[in-house]
Amino acid sequence: MPDAIHTLLGLCSGGVIGFTLGLVGGGGSILAVPLLLYVVGIPDPHRAIGTSALAVTINALCSLASHARSGNVRWTCAALFACAGISGALAGAACGKVINGQHLLFLFAIVMVVVGALMARGGRKPGPQAGQDTPRPTVLPVVSYGILTGFCSGFFGIGGGFLIVPALLAATGMPMLNAIATSLVAVCAFGLTTSVSYAVAGMVDLPMVGILVAGGMVGSAGGAMLARHLGQHPQRLRMIFAWLIFIVALYMMWRSARAMGLA
Repeated sequence: MPDAIHTLLGLCSGGVIGFTLGLVGGGGSILAVPLLLYVVGIPDPHRAIGTSALAVTINALCSLASHARSGNVRWTCAALFACAGISGALAGAACGKVINGQHLLFLFAIVMVVVGALMARGGRKPGPQAGQDTPRPTVLPVVSYGILTGFCSGFFGIGGGFLIVPALLAATGMPMLNAIATSLVAVCAFGLTTSVSYAVAGMVDLPMVGILVAGGMVGSAGGAMLARHLGQHPQRLRMIFAWLIFIVALYMMWRSARAMGLA
């Protein structure tokens, strides 16, 4: 069981993750691994990835319940996408566990840079509105995107919503609100698959998962409240978060490079 200091650091880290998710609506879970490594002090990158994967899954389940009650989830598409992606998540987790931890963190930092760039780029072209009819999606694109995003989610131990939402939009053309809600089914499926794979290998800190989730619930409420007050400037919020991701990614690259003897 974590001591008082690690418990406090875990609660604060969970609060930061939840706050960013509530504030900008996605991408916050990508901060979980660096927070666990450099703030909480978990020494093993693989253990940090396994722990964050389970915490992200539980947070996604809470969000999914809210969207499901509102009828925003496209369940048939969600089931197909998630089932295809589970195989990718299993393969990704298996590959991630055998790669040197510092090499994995360096690759993770590169992904963070890409995520930050996508968030800074911001607004997509407006798609159909929720409730409008959209073309019936074909199976092959949904399955292909599912396997690819599942692999990335399993490999890096992240929820992958920032990948899954655009993948669903590209594969199905569904409205953004439905894509966000539907993506949570896949986030839960991929995260659970990844965390189980890591748990079997003894790479999940269950007490810390509970601490992260508790902090995340408080932080999410605060982030959502602030987002309502600052709702007139959503792009400004995304830019702030994008730069935060860039800074953390550069720090991770530097630490990983030093650990590998490259700097």
